[in-house]
Amino acid sequence: MNREERIKDLISRMTLEEKVSQLSYTSRAIPRLGIPEYNWWNECLHGVARAGVATVFPQAIALAATFDDAFVQKVAEAISDEGRAKYNEAVKRGNRGQYWGLTFWTPNINIFRDPRWGRGQETYGEDPFLTSRIGAAFVRGLQGPDPEHLKAAACAKHYAVHSGPERLRHTFDAVVSKKDLFETYLPAFRVLVDEGVEAVMGAYNRTLGEPCGGSTYLLKEILRGTWGFKGHVTSDCWAIRDFHEHHKVTKTPEESAAMALNAGCDLNCGCTFPELTVSFKKGLVTEEAINTALARLLRTRFKLGMFDPPEDDPYSGLKGDVINCEKHQKLAREAAEKSIVLLKNDRGILPLDDSAKRITILGPSAANPLTLFGNYYGISPRFVTFLEGLGMKVRDKYAVSLEYRPGCLQYEESHPARFGSQTGFFTGADTDLFIAVMGLDGSMEGEEGDAIASDSNGDRDSIELPPWQLKFLRSLKGTGKPVILVLTGGSPIAIPEDIADAVIFAWYPGEKGGEALADIIFGDVVPSGRLPITFPASTSQLPPYEDYSLKGRTYRYMTEKPLYPFGFGLSYTSFRFDSLELSSSSISKDGLLKASVKISNTGKRGGEEVIQIYISKDDRLSSDPFFSLRAFRRVFCPAGETVSAEFELPASAFESVNAAGESVLVPGSCTVTAAGAAPVPAALEKGAAEPARAVITVK
Repeated sequence: MNREERIKDLISRMTLEEKVSQLSYTSRAIPRLGIPEYNWWNECLHGVARAGVATVFPQAIALAATFDDAFVQKVAEAISDEGRAKYNEAVKRGNRGQYWGLTFWTPNINIFRDPRWGRGQETYGEDPFLTSRIGAAFVRGLQGPDPEHLKAAACAKHYAVHSGPERLRHTFDAVVSKKDLFETYLPAFRVLVDEGVEAVMGAYNRTLGEPCGGSTYLLKEILRGTWGFKGHVTSDCWAIRDFHEHHKVTKTPEESAAMALNAGCDLNCGCTFPELTVSFKKGLVTEEAINTALARLLRTRFKLGMFDPPEDDPYSGLKGDVINCEKHQKLAREAAEKSIVLLKNDRGILPLDDSAKRITILGPSAANPLTLFGNYYGISPRFVTFLEGLGMKVRDKYAVSLEYRPGCLQYEESHPARFGSQTGFFTGADTDLFIAVMGLDGSMEGEEGDAIASDSNGDRDSIELPPWQLKFLRSLKGTGKPVILVLTGGSPIAIPEDIADAVIFAWYPGEKGGEALADIIFGDVVPSGRLPITFPASTSQLPPYEDYSLKGRTYRYMTEKPLYPFGFGLSYTSFRFDSLELSSSSISKDGLLKASVKISNTGKRGGEEVIQIYISKDDRLSSDPFFSLRAFRRVFCPAGETVSAEFELPASAFESVNAAGESVLVPGSCTVTAAGAAPVPAALEKGAAEPARAVITVK
């Protein structure tokens, strides 16, 4: 029998109760049919999580900062190798428990629309195109090249329109326009469906009045109807229980279970789908609907080889020696190096050279391993903190004096600041410069319940640097000695522009973060990370958090001057955009435009520039984006040389989304911009290269 015949045969031999037992994340064994138990809940956001030792890569937002989808695919391939190896070893030992399976609830492709959202660190930033490209690469890396024999199953989450507030996620109704929905919130989901993602997870919240896990509009009309999604849909954990307990759209568990199943949700992470037997008896669901959901789930398990002998499984040879192997450790270090963003470098203070003989490292993030993890992490046998990484670098390469003092607390101080009593030390008389490692860790921002130092269920009320940390930084500036500020976190942090001579954003850089930071500070690596999200200058620039309208949000609609713009990042060399040439002066439906960009390295070191292609309508409507990213590529350019890169821009890159949510090609003039950051005035002020532009007519 072929696969579909085997699935049909299995279903035909199950009782109703057995069928329902397979629709919960803890799917029980049915020995008489040769069906082993299986737990669908597994995580691998930036490495296999919660299942013992694994390579811990930089957090998702940091992977997006690489602006390198081919590289992110390599990271995902390493993660899925480790996930497969863990699964193979676990099955041999009879361990079929949670976090040891092959259905990974990753990636999170929600749009990071507001920097206060604690889970924004799990995303690929604020831009739908960047999110689509990085997300699709991650899916390819996890699932492997054969859609019929998956190495692992990826899951696009949280569908849809989900990005805080965390404290309201179980009750909130995200009301959005059709334009914002199809222009910003849904494109990445559509791209991942086209890429062949195996699963989609519904969000906790309601969208346009319907709970996402039971939305006929989102699940039936769009996902399975318009997009033709063939995989399975899972609820977020205990989200279906929210239907009757919090959203109040149903009255009983059996009604909630029926609502979700009938809308197209196949799997329940939670405790509600067992009530489907009651739903069936009350006539709320049909056995055919149960069979349809079960067939989708069995199909995923068949693709993962769970019902075939090991010799038929192309991934059965992956063993424990691949887990946190030397190759993956090196990849984690490279990922951290490519993700770290240099935001400021006055007078070229970085990289440090031999003239710095006495260095003082300060700040609570320097020796805090929580600043490496981010959320949803595994356990590395060796996390290298920033303090350790700098110490290793000095030991190996530089004859300098290195001293460390915490200086202030990571979290809010419950007593008067103590550093004032260390006046003699902080005069700076005994140091050439300060490296201050400040910012956030995973206890200050994250998911509801996990960020134990957050007063807002994992979110932040303010995007400014914590005031006690800022006070300490001001004391350092008062010494007159140079200050290199390293910020940790998964979301934008607003700081005064004069608070430091150099600013580095290190994110949550994973197990090799300390080594990567030291490589950049001492110049062994030229920084090349770029911001996947705008850094506003202050919280006051942000619209109300609960408002899901895109007006005033992200670089595409923001009218305020940001602290640092989307796509921005400095280097230890300088680049010039020499030219942008288009293959045609016009484009029409089904057309294809080629854009050729030449850049020159005008500095003294070879380095990588991220060429970003933006499109803007010259006669835009007030509701249209100012700019939209439509292509990007990392290119290496040796010092003193010029390189070219060619991009293909389909007609769809010039489309607009109208009020009805339809993508249309509107005739008129458009500007194509090749730049090293979003083409806003703040980018040039901060040191980005002057962009190259060309005009095209849309017919």
